[in-house]
Amino acid sequence: MEVTENGVGAIDGPTNPMVTPLLTDLYQFTMAYAYWKAGKHQERAVFDLYFRKNPFGGEYTVFAGLEECIRFIANFRLTEDEINFIRESLPGSCEDGFFDYLRGIDCCDVELYAIPEGSVVFPKIPLLRVEGPIAVVQLLETPFVNLINYASLVSTNAARHRNVAGKSKTLLEFGLRRAQGPDGGLSASKYCYIGGFDATSNVAAGKLFGIPLRGTHSHAFVSSYMSLDEIIDKSLSRKDGSSTCENFVSLVQTWLNKIQWSSSLCGIFGETNQSELAAFTSYALAFPDSFLALVDTYDVMRSGIPNFCAVALALQDLGYKAVGIRLDSGDLAYLSCEARKFFCSIEKEFAVPEFGKMAITASNDLNEETIDALNKHGHEVDAFGIGTYLVTCYAQAALGVVFKLVDINNQPRIKLSEDVSKVSIPCKKRSYRLYGKEGYPLVDIMTGENEPSPKVGERILCRHPFQESKRAYVVPQQVEELLRCYWPGNSDKRRETLPTLRDIRERCIQQLEQMRPDHMRRLNPTPYKVSVSAKLYDFIHFLWLNEAPVGELQ
Repeated sequence: MEVTENGVGAIDGPTNPMVTPLLTDLYQFTMAYAYWKAGKHQERAVFDLYFRKNPFGGEYTVFAGLEECIRFIANFRLTEDEINFIRESLPGSCEDGFFDYLRGIDCCDVELYAIPEGSVVFPKIPLLRVEGPIAVVQLLETPFVNLINYASLVSTNAARHRNVAGKSKTLLEFGLRRAQGPDGGLSASKYCYIGGFDATSNVAAGKLFGIPLRGTHSHAFVSSYMSLDEIIDKSLSRKDGSSTCENFVSLVQTWLNKIQWSSSLCGIFGETNQSELAAFTSYALAFPDSFLALVDTYDVMRSGIPNFCAVALALQDLGYKAVGIRLDSGDLAYLSCEARKFFCSIEKEFAVPEFGKMAITASNDLNEETIDALNKHGHEVDAFGIGTYLVTCYAQAALGVVFKLVDINNQPRIKLSEDVSKVSIPCKKRSYRLYGKEGYPLVDIMTGENEPSPKVGERILCRHPFQESKRAYVVPQQVEELLRCYWPGNSDKRRETLPTLRDIRERCIQQLEQMRPDHMRRLNPTPYKVSVSAKLYDFIHFLWLNEAPVGELQ
């Protein structure tokens, strides 16, 4: 969608209608009033949004949430009702002129530069650089941090699950019922898809974002049946429509009998649970083209698998192909291997092509550790349905995104701390990714805005921002500037087009594949280097000494 002259209203609003200018902390409005009262509210400020440490004990993060930030600033206006509420919430001494000021503000004079959404990013490198009148930009802080914090955290969590599962496995996000509220559920579905998941069970997310949907039935469906007599309409037409099987139930029973007395499977099971068989048969009659059964309601190997196979073979006779099974409890490694053996025996004994390749999906509170353990033990799972640990980011509650003032009125500013990790990197900066001969990223480097850009083949000194002895020369084979203009405000800069969700997902997958494997591994990953130019290093420490008070010994 094109931007109008003033940049407002041309882009759809945030996905969640609760994301308004009031979705902020009270102190943003108290500071805005203090800026206005002091006549500072129009001073030009630059803020960096970044994080200090990669999550989940890893050495990379996936950046997500940018589109929602752009949607927010494109539609940033305070309504009369919102202004009245702010008036009621602030002390009565606040002057009326401030509320007149609030009526007129928007983000026409704000510029936003960002790393493209779906990129792999690292600590201290600005994800966003926001420039504009200080009072307005201050009002953007909390919403931006909120929109990026969880989005990037859960995208990273999804990417880590993809990394441990491997490229060949299907990953399904099943977290809606365990997510932190409706917005947590919708956001999780969207950002897990960016992080590499293939589909979601969340119907609303499918509609809103176009994410593929997957789902079958629960244990309740299986246990709701008592016997095969409950199936009233037993007929099923062949897939090609040439004829109709009038008694599909009888065909299923015939196949169950054949399996029970087959030479390769004789003695593995006896009588199966007939209510389970009724549920499977009923579900197959409803969805003959996409039959996938949950097989652990009663007993996986003595009932669930044989019952599934009987129904799948009956469907095969009529030209349909069953999808597979889902395991939701028990020893998933053992059960998946035994199920695969059972399917292969069916294929061999009854000459049913590719029956042994039937899909096996596993669920049941899976996480990185359990998938890694399954890989080490050996398993036959084709797809993982992951919920609670994924969407709640159980291993880490928050990413720790911060929003820091780095320049005001062209004067660089620094935030000091006894904890060096919390010292901010001052001034308006540019960021680059330098690549080596093998095509892997070597280091990210920040420079002052007016410094010359790093050049391919040119030797560059990269310095740790705070540790004097950590430095290295790099001769890059490729240089990528990271920050792009996504909201030009009143400037004449070209605005980057917002990509589709699938394009963001594709970027994420490509970026992850581009990283060196030792940065990506689960245990003891190699830290990725984040640096500053020699000139910026000198300036940081000059400003640090200039701003830090000098102690006095007595």
